[in-house]
Amino acid sequence: MIRLLLFYLLFAVGAAQAGELYRWVDERGAVSYSDQPPPPSAKKAQKLKGKGNVVEVDKSSYELKQAKNLSPVTLYVTACGQFCDQATDFLKQRGIPYTPKDPSKELEIAVELKKLTGAVDVPVIVVGGSHFKGFDAATWGRLLDAANYPRASEGKGK
Repeated sequence: MIRLLLFYLLFAVGAAQAGELYRWVDERGAVSYSDQPPPPSAKKAQKLKGKGNVVEVDKSSYELKQAKNLSPVTLYVTACGQFCDQATDFLKQRGIPYTPKDPSKELEIAVELKKLTGAVDVPVIVVGGSHFKGFDAATWGRLLDAANYPRASEGKGK
């Protein structure tokens, strides 16, 4: 009997938390919150939308977080066509988070790329302290593997 009562109480608490929530200002200017609708005299009454009983979590694996922190990925890319599209798709399909930089839009980025590679040709990938000019899936894969990025697709590139 006690177990049944505890189960009922837990269910009732969960159901109440998933219900509606109201916010309003009373006659004295005090803000009130309740799961009951506000009185007719309430000002600025709002029905708040909640997410229910949901806990937001970062779905990235520990391995991906570590690789990202130790060897962040930067992709120098423009609207150069097939090779830039393949480079971007490669990172997205593998689930690698990266920072895109377009040297055709900012002089500072073009100077940075020229200093790194001696040219302003794209695509260029930078993984931690290593970089590679041009797109070659096998070489990019080895760079990412060496930086301990997971092979499975689990995130999305930017």
